[in-house]
Amino acid sequence: MTQSNQTAQTGYLTRMYLRHDQFAIIIWLLGIVSMVGSGASKIIGLSGSDKQVASLVTTLDTPSMAALFGPFTAVKPYTTAAIFAATMMVFTGLLMAIMNIFFAVRNTRTQEDNGVLEMVRAHSVGRQSPLLATIYELLLINLFAGILSAVTLQAINMTGADATGDWLFGMGLAAVGIMFGAFTLFLAQLASNARGATTMSYGLLGLLYILRALTDVQNVKYTWWTIFGWVEKVDPYGKNRVSSILYMVGLAVIVLGLTLVISAERDLGAGLLPDRPGRAHASAMLAGPTTLVFRLERTSMLAWFVGLAVYGASMGTLFDTVGDMMKNSPMVAKIIGPAAAASAGRTATLQFAAMMSVVMAIGASVPAIATMLRLNSDERKGWLESVHARSVSRWHLFSAYTLVSTVAGLLTLFAGTFGMALGSQEAKQAFDIGRLMRSFWAFAPAVLVVVGVVAVVLGLLPRYQQIAWIIPIYALLSIYLGGLLDFPEWTKKLTPFGWINKVPLKTVQWNQAGWLVLLSIVLILVGYALYKRRDLVEN
Repeated sequence: MTQSNQTAQTGYLTRMYLRHDQFAIIIWLLGIVSMVGSGASKIIGLSGSDKQVASLVTTLDTPSMAALFGPFTAVKPYTTAAIFAATMMVFTGLLMAIMNIFFAVRNTRTQEDNGVLEMVRAHSVGRQSPLLATIYELLLINLFAGILSAVTLQAINMTGADATGDWLFGMGLAAVGIMFGAFTLFLAQLASNARGATTMSYGLLGLLYILRALTDVQNVKYTWWTIFGWVEKVDPYGKNRVSSILYMVGLAVIVLGLTLVISAERDLGAGLLPDRPGRAHASAMLAGPTTLVFRLERTSMLAWFVGLAVYGASMGTLFDTVGDMMKNSPMVAKIIGPAAAASAGRTATLQFAAMMSVVMAIGASVPAIATMLRLNSDERKGWLESVHARSVSRWHLFSAYTLVSTVAGLLTLFAGTFGMALGSQEAKQAFDIGRLMRSFWAFAPAVLVVVGVVAVVLGLLPRYQQIAWIIPIYALLSIYLGGLLDFPEWTKKLTPFGWINKVPLKTVQWNQAGWLVLLSIVLILVGYALYKRRDLVEN
């Protein structure tokens, strides 16, 4: 087949993908650009005095902030632009990566799973055209996001900002998005279905993010080797490194080249990684809806379980580093005395553990939400048609997804918390595992409430169920960035995670845990009532 035949109708498919995804594209672009604009505006409001600037710098120059957003590398005199870049570059880059994973899987493996790509390729469409159309779509989305972010920053005109820094910020976001879009398209060639491609893509993102967090806290020189750390090395309004952007774009080009080569040889609906032969007889895992859902989600659950366990253990190994920053500070010891400095070091370590616990709890809600959303998506794909044909009640099916999502969330939370407890045991002043496990008992009810809220969304707004992803995104913004950006206290209460006190620094509030569990049960029942009333939907 000639090259022209391989890429026939690529332009038409690109326009079709853009038209098909236009609502999702608009939502993502609005969300990212609004976050950039609101973050800049909020920091401008907070940096009006030397006292406020000093408070912001003190907050940013801590291990917990370095683990999530990268180290604070700005030099005096601190400007609004430098503080903005320190808080928003890595976090917005993470959202760009997630956006690209979403669109890359949506227009490749998902379309193959649904049989849409087979019908498309039955026409005069080149073998490589669908993949090329997806690449072009990702390029356009990322460039638009970068350009809109840069223009927004220029319009806001922060103190210390310039056109070079604004455009490097925007193009840095575009580059990291394109890079992770390329990674996802490559992994989509290896996986045999959309679930596998999504799991591997988020697994890679999580691994690279953890490596960046570890190096940023312990030795920033090694962050250059983590790949995800390249986005923070752009350092807009500081060193303004174009080389970091070139690294990300260059790696994306290499990965996309390999992807095109593999795609040219791969069979439609198959993955490069071989599938294991099926069993001669069905296992007990296929005996009913609950075990079936668990069987389908087990790979994703295992990936999240291992991923958060590794993240927790990695954060636990940093306990000594965090405590020593306070305990070994000559200035602190001189002011409050060595004994008080050691005590302050332990308190700082527990505060670090409390902040990491929030992150792990929010992370644990992700597999819970993803599993719950499968109910409607599997139904629309027609995968549940055989289940509905049997004498299986709507309640049985609904409860199966609810139970598996609950188990996924709680097991993942347990893995992260226990991993942090184990990882900290080699510290000089190790904390009792039971004390660190307070985080699990305190945040488990919050994860249950998230499951309940998603259940209501499934029944009430099945066509727009993706809005459930606002829950973890908003929780991370309001709780982790809320104090930094001076959000009102009530904004944290709009998420169930905002009701939990600073465990393990403090004790678990069992009465609060009780009413959160009760609330989750009520929400799940309401969600089922709404789900039962609506018609079944199939393509």
